[in-house]
Amino acid sequence: MESRIWHKFYDSGVPPDVAFEDVALPQWLERAARHYPERPALLFGNGRLSYGELKDQVDRLATALARLGVQRETRVAIQLPNLPQFVIAYYAVQTLGAVAVPTNPIYTPREIEYQWKDADCTVAVLADFIYAQRVAGIRDRLPIRHYLIASIPEYLRFPLNLLAPLKLKRAKPQPLIAKVEPGPNVHPFRRLTERTEPRPPAATIGMDDLSTLLYTGGTTGVSKGVMLTHRNLSYNVQQLRAWFAQEREGSETVLGALPFFHSYGISVMNVSVRLAAGIALLPNPRDIPNVIKAVIRHRVSFFPAVPAMYQAITQYPGIERLDLRSIRICNSGAAPLPVKVLQRFEQLTGAKISESFGLTETSPATHFNPLYGVRKVGSVGVPLPGTDQKVVDAEDGVTERPAGEVGELLLHGPQVMSGYWQKPDETAKVLRERWLSTGDLAKLDADGYCFIVGRKKDMIICSGFKVYPDEIDRVLMAHPAILEAASIGIPDQKRGETVKSFIVLRPGQRLSVDEVLVYCREQLAAYKMPTAIEFRSELPKSGVLKILRRELREQELAKSKQTA
Repeated sequence: MESRIWHKFYDSGVPPDVAFEDVALPQWLERAARHYPERPALLFGNGRLSYGELKDQVDRLATALARLGVQRETRVAIQLPNLPQFVIAYYAVQTLGAVAVPTNPIYTPREIEYQWKDADCTVAVLADFIYAQRVAGIRDRLPIRHYLIASIPEYLRFPLNLLAPLKLKRAKPQPLIAKVEPGPNVHPFRRLTERTEPRPPAATIGMDDLSTLLYTGGTTGVSKGVMLTHRNLSYNVQQLRAWFAQEREGSETVLGALPFFHSYGISVMNVSVRLAAGIALLPNPRDIPNVIKAVIRHRVSFFPAVPAMYQAITQYPGIERLDLRSIRICNSGAAPLPVKVLQRFEQLTGAKISESFGLTETSPATHFNPLYGVRKVGSVGVPLPGTDQKVVDAEDGVTERPAGEVGELLLHGPQVMSGYWQKPDETAKVLRERWLSTGDLAKLDADGYCFIVGRKKDMIICSGFKVYPDEIDRVLMAHPAILEAASIGIPDQKRGETVKSFIVLRPGQRLSVDEVLVYCREQLAAYKMPTAIEFRSELPKSGVLKILRRELREQELAKSKQTA
C-alpha cells in the first residue's frame, strides 16, 4: 500500500511529498535557539528556560561531558523522570555525536545492571534518589566511570527551590530526593553546567550515526536495545511536522507528561524542539490533578497522551467547570481509545483527537488519523508520508491479505530502526528485505485505513478459532459501568485456551459476573465469550500507562502452578 494514500484525506494544502532534510537532532535545537531565543522552551513548576538558555545549558553540559571522556559513539545512560535535566542531557549527548540510552526511572538494580552492561554505558546521568536507593549499592558491578547527579529542585526558582525538598523528603513509598556527596567520579549536575563554559568540541554527525538506544520491555525477560539513528528520529520528526501542518512554529505549548525514557515521550520532546514549542514538564503522568493544572496554567495547545490519561481526565470531579479550551490538537497512542472517552474529551475541550500507531522500532510513529480530513474512529489512520504498509498472512509472513482480512502488519519507511543492539539474529527475524515485521495483527479497509486488532503473541486460540483480546476489551469498555478491561488466554485442556477478562469498574458502579456475561453474549460470538471474569481495583500498567497483559498472564500461570 503506497504511502501516498494519505494525501487524499488531508486538506491543509501540504505538498504531496515531504522533502526530507538531512538535519541531525542537535541542529533542530540550534535553529530553535537562533530563531526563537526568548521563547520558553522548558516549563517546570515555577522554573522556565528559554530556547536560548536551553541551548546554553546543553552546550555547557556537552563541554563538561567531553572533558569526562564522552565522544562519538560513547553510550550515556539517562535515568531521570521528565525534568529539565533530561532534555539538557539528551541534547548534550547528541551534540557530541554520542549515544543516549534512556532508562526507566523505576527500574530495579537488576534491570539497571542488565541494561547498562548490555549497552556498555560509561557515563550515567541520574536523579539523586535513584542513585542513592538503587545504584550506589551495585556500583562495583556497573561499567559506569562517571555519574552526573541531578536533583528535582535544582531548576526551580525561589521559593519552590527551597520548599520542594521538604515535600520530596516525605514522598511515598520512597523519598524523591537524597543527599549524594560529590567525589572524583560523582558530579553534581547543576554545578557542572554553572562552572563550565559553553564550548563543546565540534562533532561531525552523520545521518546514519546511532543517536539513541531505546530498550523494549525490560520489566521481565531480556529486553533488546532498539538502534535509532539521527535519520530515523529526524525524519520521523519531519513526518510528524508535515502531518500536524497547522501547528504554529514558535507559538505552541506541548504537554510533556509522557515519560521521555519511552519512544512516545522522546518523540514528543523532539517534535517540540523542532517546533520551538514550550514543553510543560510533568514527572508523573498518573498525577492527573497536576496534568490538568499544567494545561490551564500554561495554556497547553498540543496534548499528546495515552487512553488512560484521557479516561482519567474525563472522570475528574468537576472537570466540566475547568477551562481546557486552550487544547487544539490531541494525539492518542499506545492502546485503543474507547469511543465514549474520545467523545467526552472532545466535548470538554473542543479539540479533535487523532488516534495513532507506532513502535519503538519505528522511532515511533507510523500511522495517524487525519486531523483535517476523514477520521475513522477505531482506526489508527493511514501511514505517515514516506511510509508504506501491507498486511500479510500471519503464518507465512509473505502472502498479502486483501482489504478486510486480518494478518500481520508490515511496515517500511525512513523511521524504521537499523536493528537490535548486538543481536543480529533477533534483527533478522523482524527485518526482512525492506520490511519490518511488527508482530501486530491488523486489517486494512478499502481506503487504506489501518485497524489494529491485537498482538500476535496476545492472540487467543479457542478450539481452533482465533480470538483477538482487543476486540473483547473494546466491547467490555463500551459498557457504561466498566472503566478498564484486559483479556488474556488461559490454558484449557479441551479448547486449548479460553478467555479470561479482568475488569475495573467505574467509581460507584456495581456489576456482577452474570451481568457481564449476559452483556457479552449480546456482543460476541460464542467462541469469543470470556469463561472467567475477575474484578480488580486496578490493572498493571507500564510507565506510559499501557495495560500489561503479560503481567496478568504471569500471575495466572503462577496461580495454576500453586494449585497443581
